[in-house]
Amino acid sequence: MKKPTAHADEIAPRIIQRADVAPADGFTLVVDGHFKTRYDSETAAREAGAELLGRFPMLQILVYDAATGTRSPLQ
Repeated sequence: MKKPTAHADEIAPRIIQRADVAPADGFTLVVDGHFKTRYDSETAAREAGAELLGRFPMLQILVYDAATGTRSPLQ
């Protein structure tokens, strides 16, 4: 039996974020040199990074600030 197909107006557009391009705004976790998840606030990024570091202590995790273009370690 065929499944019904979704029409073009029903499909939500995907936001594609490339891992090799620095984000233009917000705060992003940098895990072992690769851009990962984007957050609106620095505290949210630091909390997520601390939780990830607690589960996987061997990772190198930094918080990238797109406004200043700096990376800071979790401390």
